Amino acid sequence: MSADSPELAAAKRLLDTAKDQGFFFQRIAPGPDGPLRGIRQTPEFIDEIYLAGCGEPDSCTAIRRRRCSLIVPGGLPVTARVYGDAPSVLHTVVTEWAWSS
Repeated sequence: MSADSPELAAAKRLLDTAKDQGFFFQRIAPGPDGPLRGIRQTPEFIDEIYLAGCGEPDSCTAIRRRRCSLIVPGGLPVTARVYGDAPSVLHTVVTEWAWSS
């Protein structure tokens, strides 16, 4: 994907929207194009986004886990999971997993 492609521009806008919705992103590998991990915690859910390549199919994923006050063996239950390229994963998260404050 080129630096001026419409897909990259859309992914950047969706990333900004995810930040506006409460996601905190950090780079998890060195370099300007290293993978990003985003986390958002709401009263009901813990949402995680992994962005490893903008234009590659199935290079990105998002996981939504329901919060629980009990200790759950094996971790919190996954209620939703999305695979795809960055624009499609980010679009799903910001539209279908939106959280109103």
